[in-house]
Amino acid sequence: MEDLSPFIVHSNGGSNRSSIHEPSDFDLSSYNNHHNNSGILATPKGNRIYRRSSFTPLFDRDVSGVYEGEGPNEKYINDPIHGHVLLDNDCLSCIDTPQFQRLRDLKQLGSAYYVFPGATHNRFEHSIGTSHLAGELIERFRDTQPELEISESDIKCVKLAGLCHDLGHGPFSHVFDNEFIPRAIPGSKWTHEQGSEMMLEYLVDDNAVDISREELNFIKDLIMGERRGNSQRHAFLFDIVSNKRNSLDVDKYDYIQRDCYNVGFKSSIDCSRLMKMSRVIDDQICWHHKEVYNLYELYHTRFSLFKRVYTHRVGKAIEYMLTDALLAADSIMGISSAIFSGENYLHLTDDIVRQIERSREPGLEESKAILKRIRTRNLYKFVDELLIPREKLGRLTKHNVNSTEIVSCQGPNDHLKEEDVIVEFLKNNYAMKDQNPVDGIKFFSKTNHTVSYHIPKEKVSSLIPSEFQENIIRVFARDPSKVKAVHQSFRRLMSKFYRASDGTSNLPPSSTSPYYDSRNTTPERSNVPLAWIQSRQTSPTPGGTGYGSMKRRGRSSSLSPARRVRSNVLKSLGDGVMDISDTEN
Repeated sequence: MEDLSPFIVHSNGGSNRSSIHEPSDFDLSSYNNHHNNSGILATPKGNRIYRRSSFTPLFDRDVSGVYEGEGPNEKYINDPIHGHVLLDNDCLSCIDTPQFQRLRDLKQLGSAYYVFPGATHNRFEHSIGTSHLAGELIERFRDTQPELEISESDIKCVKLAGLCHDLGHGPFSHVFDNEFIPRAIPGSKWTHEQGSEMMLEYLVDDNAVDISREELNFIKDLIMGERRGNSQRHAFLFDIVSNKRNSLDVDKYDYIQRDCYNVGFKSSIDCSRLMKMSRVIDDQICWHHKEVYNLYELYHTRFSLFKRVYTHRVGKAIEYMLTDALLAADSIMGISSAIFSGENYLHLTDDIVRQIERSREPGLEESKAILKRIRTRNLYKFVDELLIPREKLGRLTKHNVNSTEIVSCQGPNDHLKEEDVIVEFLKNNYAMKDQNPVDGIKFFSKTNHTVSYHIPKEKVSSLIPSEFQENIIRVFARDPSKVKAVHQSFRRLMSKFYRASDGTSNLPPSSTSPYYDSRNTTPERSNVPLAWIQSRQTSPTPGGTGYGSMKRRGRSSSLSPARRVRSNVLKSLGDGVMDISDTEN
């Protein structure tokens, strides 16, 4: 009789691997007495509980946590986001190459790891997750809509596009292509998608991967999200991995869930449900009308990740430090030139900073000094930020607000230089710039799966935003000792754009005042807000028994000399500028 005990893991077929536990290791008498031969608990028929099929493995497992699939050259891996993920032979032929294994050495969130210690995940697992979701989606379309005539080649190419879409990322995620390359090679239009095409070509040629030239070109088009050339493939296939129509693709499904999981953010997004509630209508992927609010929720979750994680002010400060360090080492290490050669790009990973630190080459002193500042947490300092109103977008531009203009507004004894100041123009949105991405999505009803239509946001909720992009100016200081001078100069410059008709300034309060402390990159509530101190000291609650009571705390209502100093540190300089004096003795 077959032993159905869930406590025993048997070897698969002729494998020499031994069982994890022998039957003699357990007393199964109680368990056997309550089960019949079909593995059903001996309870009344109406309340029978079936044992989980996962108790008895369907495939063999080795000690690395990788399972052997049922088919030849297949493997299952256990992913924390998607569970058991099947890797077929086509995927494995690309994964088991130096070009793909390079992704293990690229942090998914780049410098955010310095702020969120849990963000240790890499481009490697994200790429596998994206491939898995791409395969799940296209195979579902094939099974539920046979009229689409999806071929095995279509499935293969879509899965490989998801797998290889991030091959071209450089060190520290988007720092490389958004910050470093534009400064290292002025005028360059290079993107990591172009890098992915280059590395894919190199991967296929270097490892003799069985992909035809037509399939390779199709995979490249899928990565770019647009049909190039004379491809006769279905248009909806180009929206699975990189959706230019409404930015709703499996890449986003994976990184939103994976990033939330690793940085510790709670999210209610269920991308598996969204995939199951989609179908192809008129060569476009459409969603069930009940999912419209969930889609808004997904876009807002993405916005929150950008707001709270990807553009975290400390993370951005470290981004600029890494960029400066790479630029200082570029002439010695040849970092920027690696984008023109797959062989050189193969060895360009996050480890580049360790290579710089280990190197004995002369000329790397400046780069090493910056990296040491990162190691010792002596970071560039966040100074201030300003949310730009829509009506001022035309005036507050990079031409009018930059390091040169800020330095021109410095005080007589500030001694600021342009290289002391970093100005950042930041845009956070719902993935489609200032447009509502849901306006580009079509839906279908429960009663009619053949007709698609748009759903106006007014039909969804009155709380859906009317604007879908915020524009922010941020200022950083490379020298911590010049934070106050940079802050005052920036406020003076901004007051010129916020002068009312009567000559008064309507400049919004500083984002760092009254919590501002020049010793820290970010405001710290542990350094008690100055205005709050003053109000607590001078305005005890009536009766002497409330929360702010001096009597209950046993304090005198008169200010000590130190408190008098702290309560007088704010001095008006005019034009909406406040002097944030250092409170250290």
